This record gives sequence, C-alpha cells and structure tokens, in this order.
Amino acid sequence: MPVPVPEPARGLRVALLGCGVVGTEVARVLLEQREDLAARVGVPLELAGIAVRDVEQPRDPVVPRELLTRDAAGLVDGADIVVEVMGGLEPARGLLLRAIEGGAAVVTANKALLAADGPTLYKAADTAGVDIYYEAAVAGAIPIVRPVRESLAGDHVRRVLGIVNGTTNYVLDQMATGGLDLAEAVAQAQELGYAEADPTADVDGYDAAAKAAILASLAFHTRVSADDVAREGIRGITSDDVAWAARTGHAVKLLAIAEQTGEGVAVRVHPALVPADHPLAGVKGAFNAIFVEADGAGPLMFYGQGAGGRPTASAVMGDVVSAARHRVLGGKGPQESTYAARPLLPPDAAVTRYQVRLLVADLPGVLAQVAGVVGDHGVSIDTVRQTEPTEGTAELVLTTHAAREASLAATIAAVRTLDPVREITSVLRVEG
Repeated sequence: MPVPVPEPARGLRVALLGCGVVGTEVARVLLEQREDLAARVGVPLELAGIAVRDVEQPRDPVVPRELLTRDAAGLVDGADIVVEVMGGLEPARGLLLRAIEGGAAVVTANKALLAADGPTLYKAADTAGVDIYYEAAVAGAIPIVRPVRESLAGDHVRRVLGIVNGTTNYVLDQMATGGLDLAEAVAQAQELGYAEADPTADVDGYDAAAKAAILASLAFHTRVSADDVAREGIRGITSDDVAWAARTGHAVKLLAIAEQTGEGVAVRVHPALVPADHPLAGVKGAFNAIFVEADGAGPLMFYGQGAGGRPTASAVMGDVVSAARHRVLGGKGPQESTYAARPLLPPDAAVTRYQVRLLVADLPGVLAQVAGVVGDHGVSIDTVRQTEPTEGTAELVLTTHAAREASLAATIAAVRTLDPVREITSVLRVEG
C-alpha cells in the first residue's frame, strides 16, 4: 500500500509597505534568497506585493513592476507578515494596526512611530496574539534591540550610551579630520546620501532621541517616549569646538544616553566630549556604536553600520525570519515589558561634567574669581588651561568634576555675570 505523501505546508505571504532604499533591499533578499529563506523558516516566503505611492516611478530592476500597488490596505488584508519601511506616523500606524487586527505579524523599522506611539502597537499585538519586531528601528544592522530585550533579560542594565545617528557622526568626523565647518560637512553628507535634503531630524537630534526612547524603554522596563528625552543637536557645534576638543584629548560626538539611578530614569541626547582613549571616540564616518553597562555582563559594546539599505534590510530580514518561524512552529516573540514603571527624571537631574571655554580680561585674580563662583555653586574644577593673552584677553578652558546638570547650568549663568568675563564661547558636556 503506497505511503500517503503529506501536502506541502502553505507558504507565508509577506506584504512590503514602502520601496525606498531599504524596501528595495528587503525585496531583493526576499526574491533572490527564496530557497535559503524557505530552508530556514520551513515554508516558502512569498512577496505578495509592495505598497507604494507612485507605481510609475523608476525603480531598481530587482523590483517586479507587477508587485507594485497603491492599495496598501488591500495588500495588508491578505498578508501573514507585514513589513513596514515607509516611515512617518501615518498612514504607517493605521496600516500596522489593521495588519495586527487581521492576525498578521508585523516587522517595522519606524523609530519615529515606535517612539511616539509604540505602546498602542504593542498592546494591539499582545491582544491579537501576534508578533511585533523592530530590530531595524535602532542602529541599522547592529543587533541591539534583541540583546537588550532578550539576552540581558536576566541582568540589571544601568546605562546605555552610544552613537545612534550615522549622519551626525559623519558630519562631526569630517569637521574633525577635514577642518570643515558644520554647513560644509552637512552638505558633503547630503551629496553622499547620508543626510536628507532637510537634515533637521539628524542635525537637531530628533532621530537620535527616538532611538534613545526605544532603548530606554527596553533597558529599564519603563515606557519612555521621544517627548521624554532631553534633546540638543549639533547645530551649535563649531569648527573651533572640534579643534579645541582635539587639543584637550577629546572627540565631539552626538550621544544618546539613558541611565537609571535610585531616583528614576534619565534619557538625553546631546553633543559631548568623549575622551580620546574611549572606544566611542574612535567611531568614524557613518558608523554607530552603543555601550551597554549591566551588573552581571559588565560593559558591552555593539558596533557597525547604522544606516543604509543593505545593513538595515539585514536587520529587517532577521525579524521576518523570526516572525515566520513562529508562524510555522508556534510560539511568540517577547512582549512589551513595563513592570518597573520607574519615574522619568527632568533634564536638570542628570549628572555630567562640563568643559567651558571663556574669554576673560588678562588681569590678576580673574581665575580666582571664576573658581570662587564655581565653588559657591557646589561644583569643583578638575582641570584648567589658559592660552597666551592677546590684546589684553586670555582664554580659559575649565573642566569640572561630575555634578547635577542644574548646578552646572546655574554655575555658568553666574560666571557669565562676572565683570572680567568677556564671553563664554563654548559649553560642552564631557561623557564616557
């Protein structure tokens, strides 16, 4: 009697929302690596369609024209897995919620949406019993979401510190190595495709703040939105700041910093001086690097390409494979963890150090006056440098010991009122 042959398992339909740089690379992997993906998942992954605004727009030849559609809602309705790389809040949010309610797993690279309204998506996915993955939303190809959310789930994370925006890192690197001013470096980044025509999200720190919010939420089991992040971009950084940083043994980096203390959670994004011997100081070009400090694991560093089509698509496809395996074999990915619900601290509660450059009258006792005001505010000075006087004016460079942001800000305000102080030319935090 012949042995009955089991019917092959049905393939999984993948809907792709968006076909920009990242979407094109996701489509390429799904189409060109079909056999490998099927072997890893257990069933074929079928690219059911690609939702775009303009089906007539010229695209990479790897994208089949017949898969393009303007009907994003219709595409979502028939999918097992929905991959969203279109960006923005709407229609992305509505489409993802529609996908979840229809029982589809969701993979997104949309850090702005997750930072603004992630809890709505997490709750919907939990209610529907489906996966939501977002490794590509933070630091491109660098695997950081999964390690923080899963590998360190049994540890106590104290601090996350890193460079999470490749565009600003490239800009600051060019200012340091090429002597460019900010505008020139940004223009160069735009020519190379690292920066958008409107670089506001990068230069003013919005992109980094969204990523910092996601990382803080994961690391500290507390909901943190982009609005909770104290944000300062690099628009005020000058070539003189970068040159002075090198003279004092530092590099200027835009850092995302999330840390928890006994009082709560503080999350901030700002340019900072990083000591030259710290690994973050050596991160060049458009690369990202993130330090995670945990009680058990100690310091961990994750480094790699933080942007670009192929690196980001790599992270997206890792999530697609995970979601697909759960569809085939059963199971579900991690859910949102907010059990700690730690209070979110105001920006002035953060503890940091300052490096201050000021022009002062070249008179006896000026340094003593400045030091006295600093001490009166409970701040102590670590180092002092002074340039040769020019036309009766000298430049002082003070680096403080660690203190609360509120105390340091009040100190600067008081120093500014001293008669011998002609100008405070720069105030930068020192981290790492």
